[in-house]
Amino acid sequence: MLGLKSVIFPVCAALCAVAFLYKLLDVRRGSGGNKGRKSRDPALFALLAAFLCKGVSFVLSTPAVSAGVDAFFGVQNLGALGIHLMGGASSSAAFLIAIVHWVHPRDVARARTRVLLTVTALCGLVMIVLWWAGDDGSGQRSQHYLLQNAHRPVTAAYLLLYVTAFGAGMVEIIRLSLRYGKVSGRAWLRRGLHCTAVGAAAYLVYCLNRAWAVVAVQLGLAPLNWEAVTPVANGVGIAFLAAGLTMPSWGPRVSAARQRTDHFLAHQKLHRLWSDLCAANPNIALSPPERSRLVRFAPYDINYRLYRRVIEIQDGILALRPYMPEEPDGVTADTEAALVAAAIDAKMREVELPEAPPTVTSFVPTNVDYAGEVSRLIGVARAYSTLVKQGGTGTGTGTSTGTGGAAAERWNMGHVRGNRS
Repeated sequence: MLGLKSVIFPVCAALCAVAFLYKLLDVRRGSGGNKGRKSRDPALFALLAAFLCKGVSFVLSTPAVSAGVDAFFGVQNLGALGIHLMGGASSSAAFLIAIVHWVHPRDVARARTRVLLTVTALCGLVMIVLWWAGDDGSGQRSQHYLLQNAHRPVTAAYLLLYVTAFGAGMVEIIRLSLRYGKVSGRAWLRRGLHCTAVGAAAYLVYCLNRAWAVVAVQLGLAPLNWEAVTPVANGVGIAFLAAGLTMPSWGPRVSAARQRTDHFLAHQKLHRLWSDLCAANPNIALSPPERSRLVRFAPYDINYRLYRRVIEIQDGILALRPYMPEEPDGVTADTEAALVAAAIDAKMREVELPEAPPTVTSFVPTNVDYAGEVSRLIGVARAYSTLVKQGGTGTGTGTSTGTGGAAAERWNMGHVRGNRS
């Protein structure tokens, strides 16, 4: 069992350190922001305190460290007291204070924070008194302080106070997280609160397991038989708590990164269609196509570059509308791709337009937003690339052959020249 704790608890301590340093960056960023708004955020400082306390408790929970602390100070089971004060009542209150400031108005949050701090201080003071009173004077250190002394009334009272304070905080965290997670208007805050509730539930299992030890020893059972629950529950609990309580900060960055990735891929998918449209009408491009080819795979400013590409494709297709029928029926991605391919071919071959060109209209639906238009153009671009690969028109072929070529001839000869008669 000590071997399992020696592995899991250092990992948990490292996770707390990462979360602490990450939130510390928010303090640094906030100090240079508008009037230091974030730097005075009580929720932020509560999270820093919570991760610091929890990290220290996990360091102390590592068997070799707690034994070293006891030996260094010459006080047996001092490490156990530090674990319970830092990782139980203090961290639980700090986590709860952060959530209270998230979900309640400032005045309400401040009032509840004062209550939490007062209760935590009193609880910590009573725990210290009970720990001191529970010293049996033997001078022997307990590897499993709570379990090996749960049969003693004073230590049993200490244990029950510890798990009550810790567990009550976890219950309140679950309640607030589930209640306000349902109504939160911010997606990542909602996800974070739900994740936090899972972590608090795991810690609640740990608290119940510890409380059960008091009953188990009275029944002649050995609580050490299921001590594996302790490192497992702590590992699961801190993983979900750390993820959930930092999620409102890093979650939007994940969404932004995912959006940039999607925009980069969309930018590449539209390249062939855009390139051929630029060859037919170079004026549609804000930047010369030659320069665009050099930076095609560059990820910088991809949101703006995709926006420009969509506009330029729309302008390019609109410029080719005189080479297309006036009112094509059932314009889908495939038919629009065939129309564009045929129009590009006609433009590149300098097909003579009718004396009275047809009315130039756009294919862009009026009820589609930007994301929908990107998706629509990707479908057109995919169909266009397939058409060209199958032998259709395109700036790279110079002629109309195969199925695509037949479509081009049908549109060009049957509509463009037919409009001249």
